[in-house]
Amino acid sequence: MQTSSTIKGVAAGVPFVALAPTGGGTSGALVVTWHLMDAPRTEAAMAAALPMHGLDAWRVYLGLPMFGGRSPAGGPDEVFRLAAEDYVLNVAGPVAEQAADELPAAVAALRTRLSLVDGPVGVAGGSAGAAVALEVLARAELPIEAAALVSPVTQLAPVVAANERAYDTVYDWTERSRAVADRFDFVRRAGELDAEVLLVTGEADDIAIREPAAALARELGARARLVTVPDMAHALAEEPGVEPAPQTAHAAVVDAEFTAWFRRHLSR
Repeated sequence: MQTSSTIKGVAAGVPFVALAPTGGGTSGALVVTWHLMDAPRTEAAMAAALPMHGLDAWRVYLGLPMFGGRSPAGGPDEVFRLAAEDYVLNVAGPVAEQAADELPAAVAALRTRLSLVDGPVGVAGGSAGAAVALEVLARAELPIEAAALVSPVTQLAPVVAANERAYDTVYDWTERSRAVADRFDFVRRAGELDAEVLLVTGEADDIAIREPAAALARELGARARLVTVPDMAHALAEEPGVEPAPQTAHAAVVDAEFTAWFRRHLSR
């Protein structure tokens, strides 16, 4: 149900869920968040998992291309087929590129739709959504004050290796796919990330997520904070992760970290 504090719609072609500032204030601060490909895998489910209540800012959750209302014909099965055919070139690269491409127009449309005055902007994301947030930071098309990332894809190549282990397959790297993986290597591109960055990983997540996140934190130095949540795996919600669901205990920990981070870095 849409309420005065929750707005659902489409901004410049991108589906969104927006949560109004706490207390119904008129803060111009904005946090844009992208969901995971794992649960929660839609903007509505991500808003339920990490609502950041208590933050005096608009929190807007954007749907990723190929997910939710923008799923291809065939739905999740088709996405899985495309990933099995070529995860890097068919799914990981195109989704992140398109999501980052869409942001400037989506933010402009949201400022009109929500009557937002200019204010500080933060970006957030989980897993593949974190890669989008990092790409947005690197492009510097919008002034971003801070980023908060959970279970982040900070290097794409190790994620491909994790998929090989999980599905007992061998990915056939090509010059094109290696170029995509090189682009989505934010440890290498750390010098392009001009913002304060929070990295939250799960103690039980794959090493392909944990080690690159720690490496990125080292590269960023004083501009980064690395948090490890005990016993947390990769996902932030129970399956299927499509509809809003009760917040899990681990998501509540991440939510508190995100809220405190943006309260600190988006206050003016």
